[in-house]
Order: sequence, then C-alpha cells, then structure tokens
Amino acid sequence: MFLAIQGEGRSSIREISTAYGISENHLMKITQRLAAAGYIDALRGRNGGLRLGREAASIRVGEVVREVEPDFALVECFGASNQCPITPACVLKRALDEARKAFLAVLDQYTVASLVAQPRRLRTALAIST
Repeated sequence: MFLAIQGEGRSSIREISTAYGISENHLMKITQRLAAAGYIDALRGRNGGLRLGREAASIRVGEVVREVEPDFALVECFGASNQCPITPACVLKRALDEARKAFLAVLDQYTVASLVAQPRRLRTALAIST
C-alpha cells in the first residue's frame, strides 16, 4: 500500500518500516520475496529503492497473501508430516479448509489499488509528505 501511494517514486526499507513501525529486517525478508514474485521492483544503489513492479489494479490481495503464506497450515493435519491421531475421524480440517478458501476468496475481490482509494488519508495516517 505504501508503494502504491508513492506512485513511480522509489521508497526505502527504512521509510516503510518507520511509517508502519515494523522491523527493517522483517520487511527486508518480505520485500525480497515480493520482488522475486514480481510484485515489487527493487533496485540497489544510490538511486535505488522499492516501487510496485506491476499496476496496483492488477495485484489481487489474495494472491499476495498466498505468496507470503503459501501453505496456510492452520492445524497440523494440513501439513505433510501430520501425526494427529484423530485425523481419520475429524471434521475440523474440512471446516478450516472451507474457511480458508472463503477468506482467500474475499481477499481476491480486492486489489492494491482498491486498498489505496483514499491516498490522502493514508499519507496522513502514515505521516508521509506529498
């Protein structure tokens, strides 16, 4: 969202981490993953920084969530090394799987552009100058 309201300008990890109050190290790991997937364009060097790698309107929130949380293993039985003794008789996995699909389906209805439809308010909230 930060990069979307910045437009074509580049932003630094430090700017984003300061605006959101999150760790630079954590943000760096996420940006590397998003850059590898093409969601952001990361350029090193003096005139480097981050910006969106695609149009904000073409980036669905659900696809980004799937990229950063690929397995969504909510409970042990979702994983390949399932050792849960009640798996054959349990209905919880099915219920959670339905909920996970519904959750992602809702997120798929939103794009990054729709999340930044009020850029002035976001800039104010994040203390970003225009």
